[in-house]
Amino acid sequence: MARILRPLLRGTTYTRLLHLWVPMLIVSVWLFIDMSKPWVPALVLVPLGLLVPGVRKGEGVQAQLLLTPGEEDSGISTTPSATWRDRFRTVLWLEARMGLSVAVGFATVWLPVLTVDLTGAALGRVPDDNPLLPISEPHWAYALLAPLPLIALYALVVGLGELVTALARRLLGPSPAERLAALEERTEHLLERTRIARELHDSIGHALTVAVVQAGAARAAGDPAFTERALDAIEETGRAALEDLERVLGILRESERPVSSRPTLTDADRLLESARASGAKVDADLAGPLETVPGPVSREGYRILQESLTNVLRHAGSVPVRVRIEVADDSLALEVRNPLTADIPGPGRGSGLRGIRERAALLGGRAHTGPHEGDWQVHVELPLS
Repeated sequence: MARILRPLLRGTTYTRLLHLWVPMLIVSVWLFIDMSKPWVPALVLVPLGLLVPGVRKGEGVQAQLLLTPGEEDSGISTTPSATWRDRFRTVLWLEARMGLSVAVGFATVWLPVLTVDLTGAALGRVPDDNPLLPISEPHWAYALLAPLPLIALYALVVGLGELVTALARRLLGPSPAERLAALEERTEHLLERTRIARELHDSIGHALTVAVVQAGAARAAGDPAFTERALDAIEETGRAALEDLERVLGILRESERPVSSRPTLTDADRLLESARASGAKVDADLAGPLETVPGPVSREGYRILQESLTNVLRHAGSVPVRVRIEVADDSLALEVRNPLTADIPGPGRGSGLRGIRERAALLGGRAHTGPHEGDWQVHVELPLS
């Protein structure tokens, strides 16, 4: 019993009833003007829904506020009509809403009146000119029928509230184009979160690796001059990592912030010098105009190079490293090679290596990470178009 009466305690039941009442008020005003043509308001809705795109937005806002209050994902669109299909759906919605409004208006007026008349008939009073209740003589048995109109009213209000909500989701719901746009936006958000995770992993991981390697080398060397150079390298790498961290946190705080401030391959010298300062013997070969590489490719290439050098320092230490970056007409080739050691992880392990492959795949390129001819190799090819 409590479950059946639960809708009476929900505010949504009454906001939906209010939503259904609104068109009936317009119909009532028109009936005062010309009762002989009750169909005129329904006729006016056709050009209104077809010719005014903003009608769909207004109806969607009303539906969200009154039919699905508090729901984060109501399934109801609040954008103007963009296609003729949206306009026809809006017209169908307006007509359906008006029809349901007339039904609710009739029920909320006449069903309570019917209960009052049945109660009066049970108490000995004959109703005056009630077309729904042709009673000629009073009788106590009418008291048994008096609750039925109220029960019917309750069922009608709750049922039509659910029906109008379902119709709103169907007729005012997102069009295929809007659903596709929402899906693309969600995909962009997910990709952005993944990219930020990679940014933090690559930048902070690189800085910590350099700091650990430099500190260990300085302790082992026991040379004040070398220790001073190591501290300078740690300081410089730490400052760069703090700048990257601040920039990534800025992206989180400002979702519309442009990514043009992210480092690109034109800043590769900073990575190479950082690796050299950590003891690695880096032999770099940069061929082609790096400044002409498209922004997304250049930024991801920088991160791939950063992660590759970080892996060398973390797993191989101070070893010779060969870096080759070549810009051709339609592709960017990036290769990092170093002598193979026992501590280097296999090609399928490590989030950094997986991140390199994911970055390449995201841009339509390919990446190979693993042993090759006695060396550990990271070889990436990225299309420029």
